Amino acid sequence: MAGKLNIAVLTVSDTRTTDNDTSGQYLVDSLLGAGHQLIARDLIRDDIYDIRAVVSRWIADQEVQVVLITGGTGFSRRDTTPEAVAPLLDREIVGFGELFRTVSFAEIGTSTVQSRALAGMVNDTLIFCIPGSTGACRTAWEKILNEQLDPGNSPCNFAELFAERD
Repeated sequence: MAGKLNIAVLTVSDTRTTDNDTSGQYLVDSLLGAGHQLIARDLIRDDIYDIRAVVSRWIADQEVQVVLITGGTGFSRRDTTPEAVAPLLDREIVGFGELFRTVSFAEIGTSTVQSRALAGMVNDTLIFCIPGSTGACRTAWEKILNEQLDPGNSPCNFAELFAERD
């Protein structure tokens, strides 16, 4: 399908396994349902260096266009996804975190202030860091990512960035 993207999904969790990773599975099902291709999927513990290792491998892979990371974006001591990913970014997509917190406020109220959702681009790869709950993944996908990864979305979308390279 023309214009569809190659996406990798990473779940960051100290407690989940591939058998009970409902958040990662939701993202996989959603991206496949939208016609995108799943290039890779992994589940790792919440550790800065483990996260960087997987993300670095994927951003070096020319096939991977988008990385969706779920988990590790909260405010506990064990949540390290933002610290792992932010130094890798060439450019931050500030509006992603802002918009995510805005739309999730309607669902979870002021608890959204503890979300450190973020996104950016590195080596021509988009990275989106989403909270670990399935509800947060649903919010991110349905309210932001589905449209922004759709080449038909107007007036603009992130899929256009990859068309520029072709």
